[in-house]
Amino acid sequence: MNIRLNDGAATDPVQNERDALARSAAMQAANAIPAFEPAVTVGYRSAGRTLVVGPAASALPWADRLAAAMPVTALLLDEAPGGAARAYPVHGARSVAVAGWLGAFEARWQAAGQPVGQGRFDLVLDLCAARLIPSHQRPHGYYAPGEDEEARARAAEELQDMVGDFEKPKYFNYKERLCAHSRNGRQGCNACIDICSAEAIQGDGDRIKVNPYLCAGCGACGTVCPSGAISYAYPPAALAGKRIQAMLRAFREAGGREPVLLLHDGGPGAAMLEELGAAMPGRLLPLGLHHMASTGIDVWLAALAYGAAGVAVLATGEEAPQYVAALDAQMAVAQAVLDGLGYAGPHFQLLHAGALDELALALRHAPRGEVPLEPAVFHLAADKRNTLDYALEHLYRHAPEQPEQVPLPAGSPFGALAVDRDACSLCMACVGACPASALQDGQGAPLLRFIEKNCVQCGLCASTCPENAITLVPRMSFAPSRMQAVVLNETQPFHCIRCNKPFGTLRAVEIMLGRLAAHPAFAGHLDRLQMCGDCRVIDMMEPEGEMRVTTLRRS
Repeated sequence: MNIRLNDGAATDPVQNERDALARSAAMQAANAIPAFEPAVTVGYRSAGRTLVVGPAASALPWADRLAAAMPVTALLLDEAPGGAARAYPVHGARSVAVAGWLGAFEARWQAAGQPVGQGRFDLVLDLCAARLIPSHQRPHGYYAPGEDEEARARAAEELQDMVGDFEKPKYFNYKERLCAHSRNGRQGCNACIDICSAEAIQGDGDRIKVNPYLCAGCGACGTVCPSGAISYAYPPAALAGKRIQAMLRAFREAGGREPVLLLHDGGPGAAMLEELGAAMPGRLLPLGLHHMASTGIDVWLAALAYGAAGVAVLATGEEAPQYVAALDAQMAVAQAVLDGLGYAGPHFQLLHAGALDELALALRHAPRGEVPLEPAVFHLAADKRNTLDYALEHLYRHAPEQPEQVPLPAGSPFGALAVDRDACSLCMACVGACPASALQDGQGAPLLRFIEKNCVQCGLCASTCPENAITLVPRMSFAPSRMQAVVLNETQPFHCIRCNKPFGTLRAVEIMLGRLAAHPAFAGHLDRLQMCGDCRVIDMMEPEGEMRVTTLRRS
């Protein structure tokens, strides 16, 4: 790795002031781009039916308060209902399960010796010691304030406002044809399911399904998706790219140097930066996002191609841990590419700042990575892989070094395949499993072809291969051959011994003969394994012992 030393304390105060003025120009340019208005929304309807769950000492007083304003049901976990009669239903329960979202919660509970009770509710106030819905991102309409009385009071106040019709943007787009989740019962990519902190994504056969009512709009699914099958739509990548381009262009034209794109959320992150104020170095260009995990390697590399000296992402500690781990892994992949191209770095910074003084110190040491002198002019595409192609092509064209391949860490979404030719039978099972058309057959000829540009390293080919002949090779290729179909394996065809029609490969027939020689279905008839399907049926239907006239194939 080529490293450019970055001593924040040595920053030129004159240039820092110039950078601060340039930042003002950059922010004006970004704000001049119209705000995004979602075309598709998700609607909720709540009549205020509220379930209050918890020990009697906690649940009943809060249920009493809420009952004055909305329909309430209390579910007591430590005793059967008793005492003074109340104007709302009260149930005792030994166990309870709750699932759903605003306007559509379902609860099931059971008390000792009693049948299972169930009900539908619009809102839930969970006062249990352990949350009934454990997902990091809680569904809309579900409140679990813990034991703090002030937090409980705030939750009760918010609950009373959650009556009526509500809507939110549909945060994602999904293209099934690009999804690499599964094929034929074999799991491939599970990245979006694993990272979703709202548990809104599930496997659905070879595809996934996303519950739009549970989706909280973090965008992390699109960040980790290797193929671009699922993408963030709030805002779409093209609009985010316009804002980034406008900011960097205005900053550069105003005399700013070495700008760093500082990505943060619109809540705690924005509040921290506002409180930091003038202590933020002038070359830092803050860009607010709905969630800090909503951008990844495609947007980051595009920002560097546009002229940013680095990309910093602010984590406030309120994010799900899998988000931070995923961004860290993506930064490792992106940095490996830039290191391989000879750009002095580092270029990326994942900020873990719990206090203002920590954040101020970290920002003083923001990246000052080497980038092309000529800014790119391409626009972010709707398709993630297309954006990556544009960014990588620009970075490679201006790179200090131009190797044909750059090795990448394991798990990277780019790479090649190594095929053991001695083990491969050219059965083409891998071709049928490949969701990205990276693997292709020979269109009648016994050969296996591969287009590296298309490969997302999902591993379906390797897990499907009956011979275990395929190994993933994570790397970034810049060779012209990455765009072309190259032959990974080939062999001579095998011709039916009866009709001379080619029906398979010599290697595949040899493997069948070795494996099925002792099988009862072929005992005494091994020649049938050397026949095409039609001739095999004909041979099986002909009476035993009857004289046959067969045209012999010349050797």
